[in-house]
Amino acid sequence: MAHLGAMTGQKAVRVALYSRVSTKDKGQDVRNQTDQLHEFCERQGWQIVQEFMDKASGKRDDRIQFQAMFEAASRREFDAVLFWSLDRFTREGTLPTLQYLQRLDSYGVAYRSYTESWLDSLGPFRDVVLALLATLAKQERVRLSERVTAGLARARKEGRVGGRPKVVVSASKIHKLAGQGVSAVEIGKRLGCSRMTVARRLADG
Repeated sequence: MAHLGAMTGQKAVRVALYSRVSTKDKGQDVRNQTDQLHEFCERQGWQIVQEFMDKASGKRDDRIQFQAMFEAASRREFDAVLFWSLDRFTREGTLPTLQYLQRLDSYGVAYRSYTESWLDSLGPFRDVVLALLATLAKQERVRLSERVTAGLARARKEGRVGGRPKVVVSASKIHKLAGQGVSAVEIGKRLGCSRMTVARRLADG
């Protein structure tokens, strides 16, 4: 994709603004973001063609305006997306963030963070930014894999399989209940084990 910064001498860059405030932060006003974004576009000579605003958690991917922005981007209704900061854009983690930015890039739409000047695919460091985020996403996947592996190892050490606690059943209780005429199914229900476990304990004597 050609750098849009080179287009400014030919035509105004068409920009979509994305703003978000959390439902938990009642004191937040989306205008705190949009006012600064409008001023920034005016200084850059950019044309604001659409605005998308969500009042929702940044950890959700089903934000209505967020999804509408991507749909409009897929139709190339604007040249770039400008947001106030990355955590206003999304708070889903490094990997989803990278995927969102790559998705915009695949549509031929650039992106720019107002408060984080390094996050700017309009300029010459676009490829550097994506490479950095890709590295961080890879490290995030490695850490997640390590946590899962460590959790499984700890579960096995503690006698749990698949994260579930190992059930210890008293053979004497099984024999006592069986001697009272209680069925294997009912014994399993009372002692928290399967019918097959009860049958094996009875067979073992």
